[in-house]
Amino acid sequence: MTEDAPRKPSPLAAIADVVSTPATPATLDAIDLRLLELLVQDARTSQRGLARELQMSPPAVGDRIARLERLGVIRGYRADIDWAALGFPMQVFLSVIAATDQAAIIRALHAIPEVEEISVVTGSIDLLARLRVRDQAHLRTILLEGIWQIPGVSRTETLLSLAETPRKDFVNGLIAELRADRG
Repeated sequence: MTEDAPRKPSPLAAIADVVSTPATPATLDAIDLRLLELLVQDARTSQRGLARELQMSPPAVGDRIARLERLGVIRGYRADIDWAALGFPMQVFLSVIAATDQAAIIRALHAIPEVEEISVVTGSIDLLARLRVRDQAHLRTILLEGIWQIPGVSRTETLLSLAETPRKDFVNGLIAELRADRG
């Protein structure tokens, strides 16, 4: 390749345009950590209930919550939906090897309603997507008519989840680590 020849962009060139930017770690005190524990246990707890538990005034709790939201520590409040109860019992993991622009592939995957999340990973694959589908026929349709039609998708591997374990309560463990780091 000569110096005058145009350079072909890397498949990773535009990845920064579609992935989230790592946040700067926030400085939290013991009250913030306890507040996070309480919100994870039940995000619908009223500020008055949180204030009672924290032995603070409700406005002070509201100020702390607003600060944690501004810092990006609290990203939102969500309902935990049982997708099987809504007719989407099958969880599928899909590894993707990209031949071209990964950013375009990520955008195309995001447009597919059944794609729950996408991770950019290292190793022998480029992307790992998690999907929710009704059954094998539904998965087949998504692969044939959706994912395998995306320009730049070189190869995929489909991994079917046979069962899900109950969610691990890792929040308390990580908060304990944060407390230990500060103590």
